[in-house]
Amino acid sequence: MSLITLQDVDFSVGGPLLLDHVNLSIESGERIALIGRNGAGKSTLLKLLAGDLKPDDGRILVEGRGAGGAGRIARLEQEVPADAQGAVFDVVAAGLGELGAQLAEFHHLSHADPVDMDALARVQALIEAAHGWSLDQRVNEVLERLQLDGEAPFARLSGGMKRRVLLARALVSAPDVLLLDEPTNHLDIEAIDWLEGFLKGWLGALVFVTHDRRFLRALATRIVEIDRGQVTSWPGDWANYQRRREERLNAEAQESARFDKRLAEEEVWIRQGIKARRTRDEGRVRRLEAMRNERAARRAQTGNVRMETAQAGASGKKVIEAKDLCFAHGRQVIVRDFSTTILRGDRIGLIGPNGSGKTTLLKLLLGELQPDSGDVRIGTQLQVAYFDQYRATLREDWNAIENVAEGREFIEIGGRRKHVLGYLQDFLFTPERARAPITRLSGGERNRLLLARLFAQPSNLLVMDEPTNDLDVETLELLEELLGEYPGTLLLVSHDRDFLDNVVTSTMVMQDGAPGRVGEYVGGYSDWLRQRVQAASAGSSSAGAKSPAAASGRSPPRKHSYKEMRELEQLPGRIEALETTIAGLTEEMNSPDFYRRDSAAITAHGKAVSDAQAQLDAAYARWSALEP
Repeated sequence: MSLITLQDVDFSVGGPLLLDHVNLSIESGERIALIGRNGAGKSTLLKLLAGDLKPDDGRILVEGRGAGGAGRIARLEQEVPADAQGAVFDVVAAGLGELGAQLAEFHHLSHADPVDMDALARVQALIEAAHGWSLDQRVNEVLERLQLDGEAPFARLSGGMKRRVLLARALVSAPDVLLLDEPTNHLDIEAIDWLEGFLKGWLGALVFVTHDRRFLRALATRIVEIDRGQVTSWPGDWANYQRRREERLNAEAQESARFDKRLAEEEVWIRQGIKARRTRDEGRVRRLEAMRNERAARRAQTGNVRMETAQAGASGKKVIEAKDLCFAHGRQVIVRDFSTTILRGDRIGLIGPNGSGKTTLLKLLLGELQPDSGDVRIGTQLQVAYFDQYRATLREDWNAIENVAEGREFIEIGGRRKHVLGYLQDFLFTPERARAPITRLSGGERNRLLLARLFAQPSNLLVMDEPTNDLDVETLELLEELLGEYPGTLLLVSHDRDFLDNVVTSTMVMQDGAPGRVGEYVGGYSDWLRQRVQAASAGSSSAGAKSPAAASGRSPPRKHSYKEMRELEQLPGRIEALETTIAGLTEEMNSPDFYRRDSAAITAHGKAVSDAQAQLDAAYARWSALEP
C-alpha cells in the first residue's frame, strides 16, 4: 500500500526547477535512501513529504490522512531547533502537539514541591477529556526504549544526545512514515551503531538522507536519486544503484553526443545548404529550432569538486613527540600517561565517543593546550592547516572570496598561480555564490568553503576535525582521493567509518570505560574493531607481565575448544550460503515488477533481507573472534 504518492510535483526556488514533474510512491515497510548532490533538493523533498512545503504544481496524496490518525508523518531535521527547550520529557512530549504540552505541564506540577492541587486538577481534567493517559504511557515507553532521562535538562545534553531526544519526539507520535535528514550528523560511532540497529527493527516506512555510506548500505532497501530536477527510483541496495547509475550515465553521455552531432549537421545545413535552394524546407527548419530549444533546456550534470593542496616543504622526520601527557578538566580526566611519536607521513585517525576528549587531545599534541604534566615536542619546519568542525575559522562578515583570498587576487596551488574566483569554481561556487555573504550558504557549501580555504594554505601537517559533515558522497570520495595523495602528515577526527577506513593507516582511540587512556592501533576503523573483538575474546589474562604479542598490540592466540574448532570450520560455508541468499533476494528486488506486489509481500521481503544481513554480520564477527 502506498502511504505517500507524488504526482507530477514541481517545486522551484528561482531558476531551474529544483524538482521537475516528480512521480514517486512510498510503500509501507520500505527504507528509502534519498541521495543527490548538495543543493539538489533532498531536504526540500523531505519537507514536501512532511507537508511543511507545498508544491508549485502537482499533487501529494497521503493515504488515510485525517482518517483516525492514519497517515502520520514525522520528520527529524538536520539542525537542533531553537524552540526545543525544557526537560527531555517536555521536548519528547511536544511531538504530541497540544496534548503533549498538557502532559508535560502535568508532569511538572505533579513533581513540584509544594504541589498546586488546583492547577493539577485542571490539567488532569483536560487530559482525561482527551483520553490522553495512554499517550503519557507512550512517552515514557519511548524514553525507556531510547534510554533517555526524562528529567535531564535538554540544553545540557551533548549534540548526539540531543539528536536522540529529537528522534524520540518524532517517534512518540507513532508515525507511519519517518523522515530523517542527516541523522548521523554529530553522533559518535557508538550512537550511529545504535541508530542503525534501531532503524533495522523499525516497522514503518523510512525515508532518510545521509552522507554516511556504511549507514546507507546497512539500511537502504531502495535508492531514490535527485539529479538535475529529476527523481529516479533504483530498487535494491547501494552497490546495485552504483552499477546501474554508471550504466545510465554512460548511455546518457552517448545519447547526448549523438544528439549534438545531429544538431551540428543541421546547423551546417541551415548555413550552407540553403544557398543552393530557392525555397526552404520549412519542416526541417522547425525541427532545427526544436533541437536548439532542446539543447538549451538540457541540464548538465553538476560538476565534481576539483581539489588540490598548496604544498609546503617537507617537515622534519619527527613531527610530534609526546611523553607521559596528563590533562584534566576539573575532576574529569581527559588524558592520562599518554606517550606517542608521530613521524612525517603518518595518517592517524582519532576515535572516541562525543565528549571523550578527541579535540582536546589534538590541541595538546599541537601545543595549543598545555598539559597538567608531561611534555610535547613539536618538530621542525611544520606548517599546519586546521579544519575546524565548528567552522569558527570563517569570518561571517566576509564573503567566500574574502574568506579564501584574504586580500589576495591570486593564490598558489600545485606550483601554479590561480585566480581566486577560478579556484572557488573548482569547489562548485558560481561567481554569484562566491560573492554572496556566507550567512546565505548551506551547511554543505560552508564545508566546501572551509576545504577551499584549508587547501589554499601551504601545509605539511593537515589537522581535520569532522570534515565529512554535510558533504555529498561524490565530494567525500574526492576528498578521500586527495588525502590519499597528500604527501604530508594527517591527523583526522571523524565518526564516518568508511572515511576512516579509506584514509588513515593507524588510530588513536579514547578507551571506553578507562578515562584518560588512549590506545594506539595499526590500520583504520575496521582494523581497530577487529583488534578490539580479538582482545575481548582473549579475556583479560594480562594482569601480570605483558607477553610479546601484547606488547606489540596484538592479542595472544587462545586455544579453542573442540566445539569452537567445529564452528570455525563451518563458518565459511555458512557465510557463503548467506551471501548467496542475500544476492538472490537483492536480484529479486531488482526485477521491474517487484514493487507491484502488495505491501505485505514487500515488507516481508525487506525483513528477509535485513535478517539475512544481520546473520551475515554476526557470522563475520564470530569468524573474526575465533580466527587464530
